[in-house]
Amino acid sequence: MNALNDKSSSAIVAVSDISRSRQFYSDVLGLELSEDGMEGVLVYRTGATHLVVYPSQFAGTNKANAVVWDCGNDLDAIAAKLRDKGVAFQRYEMEGVSYRDGIHNAGGFKMVWFKDPDGNLLHLNSA
Repeated sequence: MNALNDKSSSAIVAVSDISRSRQFYSDVLGLELSEDGMEGVLVYRTGATHLVVYPSQFAGTNKANAVVWDCGNDLDAIAAKLRDKGVAFQRYEMEGVSYRDGIHNAGGFKMVWFKDPDGNLLHLNSA
């Protein structure tokens, strides 16, 4: 059957400066670049999926989450590494949610938000 639920999907993020974004996604986030041959398009392996980073004049115009990573119990350690690399976390006020060291905690479900150099909103959670 030709159904989308049988197909893999990838997140895709528009950026304005592919060199700057390559440094951020490769060096700061530590993602493994798996392909970079298509006209400045970068493809990173992220678990069983891919993150595609491509140049666009519309970079950073999305005001919602662009990418989410389910980090499970590794969220605290991943957030600490990002903090050590100078990543600035976003803080959101939500009822019943505490905030400490960049991590929002909603009764054990943890969430982190930060932006890439173009302002694309990236999200980690403990799922």
